[in-house]
Amino acid sequence: MPRLIRVAVLFAGVMVIAALLWWSFMRDHKPAELVLYGNVDLRQVELPFNGTERVAAVLAQEGDHVTRGQLLARLDTARLIPQVAKEEADVAAQQQAVDRLHHGNRPEEIAQARANVDAATADARNARAQYARLTSLSESSSGRAVSRQDMDAAKAALDTAEARLAVNQKALALELAGPRKEDVAQGEAQLRADQAQLALLQQQLKDADLRAPLDAVVRSRIVEPGEMSSPQKSAFTLAIVDPKWVRAYVAGPDLGSVHEGMRAAVTVDAFHGRSFPGWVGFISPVAEFTPKSVETTDLRSSLVYEIRVFVSDPGDELRLGMPATVHLPLEHGGK
Repeated sequence: MPRLIRVAVLFAGVMVIAALLWWSFMRDHKPAELVLYGNVDLRQVELPFNGTERVAAVLAQEGDHVTRGQLLARLDTARLIPQVAKEEADVAAQQQAVDRLHHGNRPEEIAQARANVDAATADARNARAQYARLTSLSESSSGRAVSRQDMDAAKAALDTAEARLAVNQKALALELAGPRKEDVAQGEAQLRADQAQLALLQQQLKDADLRAPLDAVVRSRIVEPGEMSSPQKSAFTLAIVDPKWVRAYVAGPDLGSVHEGMRAAVTVDAFHGRSFPGWVGFISPVAEFTPKSVETTDLRSSLVYEIRVFVSDPGDELRLGMPATVHLPLEHGGK
């Protein structure tokens, strides 16, 4: 028994020493970098026309590098340009009508109305005097000097003159008052409607030119001259060359060694002996199962976190979907 105890104690001591040696070795020989695997990724833009019309010209080809605002294609505007011209004329005419309402009646029109009142006043005064003379003569002669017909005619002439005076006085009051507020508001509302219609047609004319929304590379040219455009049909597919990134996955135990802003080096099989500088720009906060297309040293069923390593590629050499290897230098103690 004592011998067995001594053997057991000796064996336990050997195991402790081996464990200490292994721990010391692992502490002093930590891996210098974390190697991840993924694919080059970039954003794409499906670029359709914003209207339905026949395509007049296509000015870009696959592979062309285009800049923001560059003209890529143009629609036929033969029917749209006359509509814009007509609406511009309608807006100009309605603007003149509104200006006339705001300025009111011209001084000459008011002066004419005053003259009409003065003339009607004179006519009424003359008719009143004529009727008064006939009335006085009839009363002094007991009706023998003036016939009943003359009296009726004089009375009718007086009534007509007074009515004409009242009409001209009302007309002068309207000239002085100017347009009604309701008429001014209606004219302004019609002007705004015409201006809105003109703005819509001008925007449609502007949309006839399809321009690049940003710097990119033409990946697909889908329409040709003579085809009908549609907002539901892309005319071009653009690839945004900056930024590019590698979509890779890091296992949970290694997550503590990775942080946003961390330097990285990216290599691809197509460029042996070269690496592209990059940095970790995104770490997913949610774990997921490793995608089948990603190769890691861990089991495929283990949980991993997606990261995006942005790559500097000024020569535009990396292509969408390229398999890539990400090298993350590790510092002692994690981050």
